[in-house]
Amino acid sequence: MPDLLHGYDPGACWDELLRGDGRARPGAASLMTYLASLDPDELLVRQDAADLAIKAMGITFTVYHQEEGSIDRAWPLDIIPRVLSAREWSRIHKGLEQRVRALNCFIDDIYHDRRIVADGWFPGGYIDDNSNYRAECQGVSPPLGVWAHVCGSDLVRDADGTVYVLEDNLRVPSGVAYMLENRKVIKRVFPELFERSTILPVDDYPSQLFDTLAALSPRPADYPEVVVLTPGIYNSAYFEHTHLAQQMGCELVEGRDLVVGDDDCVYLRTVAGLTRVDVIYRRVDDQFIDPEVFREDSMLGVRGLMRAWKAGNVALANAPGAGVADDKLVYTYVPDMIRYYLGEKPLLPNVPSWRCADAEARAYVLDNLHDLVVKPVNESGGYGMLIGPASTRAERDEFAARVRRRPRDYIAQPTLALSTTPTLVGNRIEPRHVDLRPFILSSDRCQITTGGLTRVAMRKGSLIVNSSQGGGSKDTWVVSAARGVR
Repeated sequence: MPDLLHGYDPGACWDELLRGDGRARPGAASLMTYLASLDPDELLVRQDAADLAIKAMGITFTVYHQEEGSIDRAWPLDIIPRVLSAREWSRIHKGLEQRVRALNCFIDDIYHDRRIVADGWFPGGYIDDNSNYRAECQGVSPPLGVWAHVCGSDLVRDADGTVYVLEDNLRVPSGVAYMLENRKVIKRVFPELFERSTILPVDDYPSQLFDTLAALSPRPADYPEVVVLTPGIYNSAYFEHTHLAQQMGCELVEGRDLVVGDDDCVYLRTVAGLTRVDVIYRRVDDQFIDPEVFREDSMLGVRGLMRAWKAGNVALANAPGAGVADDKLVYTYVPDMIRYYLGEKPLLPNVPSWRCADAEARAYVLDNLHDLVVKPVNESGGYGMLIGPASTRAERDEFAARVRRRPRDYIAQPTLALSTTPTLVGNRIEPRHVDLRPFILSSDRCQITTGGLTRVAMRKGSLIVNSSQGGGSKDTWVVSAARGVR
């Protein structure tokens, strides 16, 4: 074990880098050997270099405070990478591909025949009271039958090493630009490691994303007109919107830059006149994309956009209505979707869950709030949930009242001992809990990022990895399981 890791103790948690006996896990031998060659001061110098690079590159994220409004902050990156072996990643890759195929089948079925409801595999009432169900999408058939073109599924590992899917993000999943920038920064900081190690690349994502979007074009064209629709500079993910548009060579547009013509086609306003748009990668929520159909007061969308989409004159990614499956109650049925639509056994398990809408499950949850994590089905970013073991009696009483008032809006899960990985905290290396968000692209084919965005709970003992609540990030390496060395 490197001197840097002397006294490192992840306790009962599964550590992503070290086995219980202190040896490197598969794929991590090269990194361990390298860490052994460094002294603590050198590692701190490398972390300072990474922080400086992040500021110089303008990699930021936005945090919202009730009192202070929005604040731009430098992206938090810990320089010790998280390592996965290529063999393990191959299994995860297959499980994610299977999962997103079933989810797209489910969304398409819900907006057409609802066979899964008629056959008794899914309660129809959970659709009708789903806040992300869009009746306006009923009967629409998007290109290739795909609704969720970009999916970010969050993965966690329990103490026994099992990898679970914690949730699926199918509306406007974010974070992939930070995955790309993390890799650029770490290449600057540890260039010698990339010379000697077999670390699979991630920098082909922008071209993969463009190919995914181009495949949806309603017009035969060698190079369709693809744009990225952003809510604007005050959105927390604006850095990502600009980054992806730039990397794909696409126009970054706001709603006011687009117009729907009398022919129900979408056009981009340019100094040379109107240019027809084929595909819109929209980073605007459903309710704001078209004031003609959804919120009349929206200044972010394009009047008539839904008409153009329904007429098949423009493709939208992700498709409106895809969020019907971005619901933590629906999430609990994904293993059943895989069995129903694909006739296959799920390759990646869900975290065991209790649906508070079910009276028996609700009674168990209310009796065991001190041990469980209780989540609202439509919140994101780690907001609005109760972590039982870290809660007060008053917080549990308040949550119990919420659950009794609106049981359909909550699920509960056991408090997992999330895996840890070595993280530089001050001038020490300590274990911190992590999750992983890979990104899955679907159109005429399925492509998945090699690894994904590893998020880190920087506060000791915390399970909250979201950057908006003090979390950080790491570069994620998928490395040859043999030695990790060329």
